[in-house]
Parts: sequence; structure tokens; C-alpha cells
Amino acid sequence: MDDSTSDCQLNPGEVDYEFESNKVSEPLSVVDDQFVPKVGMTFTTLEDAGKFYKNYAKATGFSTRVRSTNRKGNEIKNQLITCSREGKWKSKISPTEKTNPTAGLNCPARIYIHTLKDVGSWIISKVVLDHSHPCCPSKAEMLKQHRELSMSIRRTIENNEEAGIRPSKTYQSFVAAAGGHRELSFIKKDVRNYITREVRNVFEQEDTKEFGKYLLRMKEKNQNFFFELELEEDQSIKLAFWADARSRAAFEYFGDVISFDTTYNTISILLGVPNDFAFCTMHIMKKIPSKLNGYKGHADIEQEMSQVVWNSHSKDSFDRNWNDFLLNFGLADNKWLSGMRSTQRSESMHSFFNKYITRNSLLIQFVKQYDNCLGSREQAERESDAADFHTVIPCATKSSIEAQFQDVYTHQKFREVQVQFRGKANCITRLTNSALGYSVYEVGEQVFSSIFNKFVVTYDSVAAEVKCQCLLFESRGILCRHALSVLSFERVSQVSPRYILERWSKKVKRRHTHIKSSHDEPLLEPRSKRFDQLVFRSQNICEFASESEELTAILHRAYDNVMAEMESLKAKRKGSSSLSHEDANLESVNELQSPPRI
Repeated sequence: MDDSTSDCQLNPGEVDYEFESNKVSEPLSVVDDQFVPKVGMTFTTLEDAGKFYKNYAKATGFSTRVRSTNRKGNEIKNQLITCSREGKWKSKISPTEKTNPTAGLNCPARIYIHTLKDVGSWIISKVVLDHSHPCCPSKAEMLKQHRELSMSIRRTIENNEEAGIRPSKTYQSFVAAAGGHRELSFIKKDVRNYITREVRNVFEQEDTKEFGKYLLRMKEKNQNFFFELELEEDQSIKLAFWADARSRAAFEYFGDVISFDTTYNTISILLGVPNDFAFCTMHIMKKIPSKLNGYKGHADIEQEMSQVVWNSHSKDSFDRNWNDFLLNFGLADNKWLSGMRSTQRSESMHSFFNKYITRNSLLIQFVKQYDNCLGSREQAERESDAADFHTVIPCATKSSIEAQFQDVYTHQKFREVQVQFRGKANCITRLTNSALGYSVYEVGEQVFSSIFNKFVVTYDSVAAEVKCQCLLFESRGILCRHALSVLSFERVSQVSPRYILERWSKKVKRRHTHIKSSHDEPLLEPRSKRFDQLVFRSQNICEFASESEELTAILHRAYDNVMAEMESLKAKRKGSSSLSHEDANLESVNELQSPPRI
């Protein structure tokens, strides 16, 4: 219902102060007589009268609006509530150009309510039930006034928006839970409107202020939260950097490489961990079929590209082989190949953040979703730690070195190590030179049916040091299949501790795992907080009661008694109330409203 009111005076002809009975036709739908408005009906409050007419409108098939309100000072004396199709406004737009539908049809249906002197109650003094248009009760639920979002629905929408769930998915979850669209008292548009008007109701000029408040709240939560802003001359934000306490502690173990990605959504910079660079080559190679299958002989292109990528063992050799590859296949102008060096390395990080933010995200939305991102990573780490502690991945070979890594490494890293142990089966090791415990080997690896790649591996038995030309250990922190082949050839049963990096160990108690991320708490209204607390407690009660019909009946009786008690208390509190300094608290002060304008 449109609750807006005005101080316009009513036309004398619209008011019947003597409660004369009006000759009205029967309503178009079958409505119980006690719910049909009649002259002389009284109500405790004006709100109760408006609600009564609204319920009648829904049962009959129309909607209402407050047409005018008459005041004396601050007190409302009378009010006219009409059918929402009462008016017929003249549009400035030419009828031939107007495309939006119009509702106004000069409908006469209305009720007139005014206060009774010295009694404090309200009475209906005039009723018109006739309409100038057909009414359809079955379509009333589609009218805006009769569509409503309950407190439970609103809280679910807010939580889903906080979690980054799309409005369409949120609406579909309501449809599924209710058992169909017809069972809902709202439509998809209402969900989107609520998010736009209430949840995302941060104007652009307020966005930066909210972002600043977020940073200050995080600093109050944990003094190790760090942020720094660089401002333009007009105080607009030029650059923003922040890091929570847990991320800073994790940097001690994993932060030896920082990726500044200025291409992401053109507005933000994301800080990546070194794993991002380790997997970028794999990420590129996986995209070859989709990016190059339009070229003639794309299978040959893919094979040759793999040769260049995996078998160029120095920067100079890669540059030389890459240029030859582009020229031989006429790919020098291919945009994906020419641009992937600068941007591909961050695509795995992009795909992760794409689940949380969009190009149109405001600053405050970005940091909230960044919180969600940190939380999901933190939870994934907790789950992985639990799996590492309670389970064991079987060794793929009989190698005692593999068992050494199995005992120490996390599941995720041990799986990478196992790939290298399995790859040993494709390697042939040949000693080429040896002197004073220092040996040079040539390891041939079969990559295709008749193609072998050759790698030079050196082994120092005195220092227990092995080095391979492929530099896998230097780039990814795990021994390659070529080095493992040489160690097997040398009958080495245990590798030096230098090849078991602490960063991958499941036995190390890292400091950051004991620190919680500084997640921002939702700034809920007092009513929302109370609602969430009640729902949380009632879930256990409902679960217990649902075990039998007898328990369910007990809970229903309790609900009825509590509801009656609350309605009685609410009725007593209607009207004026006071708030003394003894009773005042933050919650009560937050609920204070501005005084009415005179």
C-alpha cells in the first residue's frame, strides 16, 4: 500500500458524516460478510482500519492506496482510502508515443475513516464497493500491494547477497522450497528490487566512505591488519592496499612472489601466491585445443608447441624456438599467443575471484566479497589439514624416497611428487662422466612413441646434491623425474633434507593457521539481529518436536499461547510511550525515529 499522505482537504461530496447507508452492489467475489467494509465499523487504530480494507481488497481482487489525509496540527482526523485505479492522470506524452501501461480508470471504490472524539477509536463513515473495472481475486496476488517479502525471506536474500549468490538463483531456491511459483507471495522482480533498494543501497558518493569505515573496523578487530590509501588532490582514492593479520603471517611461508595484476576488471590489483606462477604453463597448455582448433593442422601445431614449451631449457633457446614455431605455422599475428605471456599467468587467480565479484562491484561490495574469498580459502585449508592428519595416500612405487615424501608432505604436494615418480618409468639414465664423487648423467625421457628429450643431471655424492637441467625443483620445489632416476641409479635411499621444503610439510605448525582472518561482521539492524537469534534457537526446538505428532502438538499449543500473549502486549503498547535514561541502551536509541514534520 502507498503509505504516503498529504494534507489536502476532502471534497464535501466525498464525506458522509451522518453515516447514511450507501446503496452498493454485491462484491464480485464471495467474501465472508464479516470481512466486507460497512458504515459504522470501528477499529482501535487507523493502521488496523487500513489493514482491514487491504485484506478485503486482496480477497476481492484489487489493491488500495491512501488518497488523502486530513490533519489538525500533528493529529490525523480523517483519511480517504481508495482503489488504486481511482485516478486518471493526464500524461504529457502523446498517446501515440506512450508505451507504458496505465492503471487509472476513475474507479469510485473507497472507504472513508475518521476518528471518534474523546474515544480514541476510528470509524468507517462512508463505503463504496462498486468498481469501474473487473476484479479478479485469483490475480490479486500479482498486484504489487499484495506481494510481500517476509522477515525470513528478507534475511535469506541478504545472506545470499553477502555470499555472492545471484538473485535468480536465490529466487529459484525459494520456488523449490515452496513447491512451485504459485506458492510464493512474491515474484522474481521483488527479490531484485529488494537487493537494489535495500541491500545494495549504497550510493556511489557514499561508497568510498563505507570502504574507509570497513578498513577502520578491521583495524579495530586486529591491530596487525594493515592498510594504506594514496589519495588524489581532491581526496579521491588513487590506490588502496590492505592485508589482514592471517594473510601477513602466511606471507612468511608462501609470499616469496607477489603478482601485481592491473588487468583484472581494470579497477583492482590482486596479490597472488607463488603457486599461481607454478601452474600457469599447465593452464596455457590446456587452452591450446580451444584457442587453435580453427587452424589447419592444429594437431601438428599443438605437438610442436608442446615441444617448444617443455623442451626449451634456457631463456635463449625458448625465445629462439618460439619465434621459429610462430613463423613456421604462420601464427605471428595470433592475439592469444602474443598476449598470453603478460596476462595468462594470472588467469587462475581471475577464475577464483570471478566467483565473488563482477566488473560492476562497488568498493564496499568488493571488500565484502574479498572477505568471503579469504574465508573460503581458510576453510579449504582447514579441511585439507584434517585430511592430511587422518588419512594416507598410498605410494605409487616401492621407492623409499617416495615413502619419505609420503610421511612429510601434505596430500596436495605429495600428489605432485607422485607424478614425477610415475614419470621415472619413461626415463633412461646413462652415466657420461664421473670423478671424485661428482657424476654427470644424461637422462633420456620418452615423450612420444619415437621422440626422446635429453636432460643433463649432475650428482655430488659428497654433498648429496642433485641438479637437473629442467630446473623443476628451482621453480616448483619438487624433485623432477630425471633427478629421481639418477638417485635410483646411485642407489640413494633417502634424499637430503634440503629437498624436503618446510613450506609443503604437514608436520609444521605454521603461525598463520592459528590466526583468524579479520572478517567483517554484517551490520544488522536490531530487528534483524533479534530475528536471527530467534530463528537459531527455534530450529533446535522444531527439530526436537518434529519427532512425533504428540511433541508437535505441544509446540503448536505453546506457539498459540505465546502469540496471544505477544499480541496482547503489543496492543497495550500502542500509542504514546517514553524512554527514560535508566532504560535507554544502544538498541533502543537505534530504533528512535525522527519526529513528524509540522
